[in-house]
Amino acid sequence: MILYFSGTGNSEYAAKRIGRELRDEVLNLFERIRNHDYSEIHSDSPWVVVVPTYAWRIPRIVQEWLENAALTGNRDIYFVMTCGGSIGNAGRYLEKLCAARKFHYLGCAQIKMPENYIAMFSTPTREEALDIIQRSEAVIDKAALSIKRGEPFPQPALTAQDKINSGIINDIFYPAFVHAKKFSAADTCISCGKCVKVCPLNNIRLEAGKPVWGKNCTHCMACICRCPAEAIEYGKHSKGMPRYVCPKNSTALRK
Repeated sequence: MILYFSGTGNSEYAAKRIGRELRDEVLNLFERIRNHDYSEIHSDSPWVVVVPTYAWRIPRIVQEWLENAALTGNRDIYFVMTCGGSIGNAGRYLEKLCAARKFHYLGCAQIKMPENYIAMFSTPTREEALDIIQRSEAVIDKAALSIKRGEPFPQPALTAQDKINSGIINDIFYPAFVHAKKFSAADTCISCGKCVKVCPLNNIRLEAGKPVWGKNCTHCMACICRCPAEAIEYGKHSKGMPRYVCPKNSTALRK
């Protein structure tokens, strides 16, 4: 079974493509994470967890869910991580997680996809995004073939910087940067409530028709990138920048 979490669609696309190749069930974890639902899921086939990379590791909200979810059946597990650059030393932490849950860890595949982290980086135009995704498809298919054959993913050599990024920098990054303080809505907000619906942590509410953010943010960028009016900004950094939603899942990506 393929389990995925996705803020703007990159991991969703990779998960569904892998599911199609394996002819296996694909399950979106959004509602389970949002509702703290750890109820049993059973799979006779190996587990495949497809997630974005947050500061060179899996998202902490996915980590917390995996630590508590009742996953029964097959004990083999693969991870596929989409990223704009690198997954660093994420595998080390996944191995620890799997050992604690008594899973047989079969590696982590890195899939480079279009950048969506509009809070800090530049997002691509539609044409740029489609080109990046096209180049990723062979890598996704190769990962699917390894899973189909029951082979562990080959693991690339790690650098000292990879270890620092996934370790010290990840530990610093979350408390220092992962918060909602800089999110705001302009007067162009149409009060549709889409931002409320796409937040995996129930961290957004509408007051007088405008979104208000709480303190429980994971920086998935779903609210700012999926706003149909492009009314949400992240400080001054996002102004004038393309909003990114995977164009292979949606036509919502605009220049």
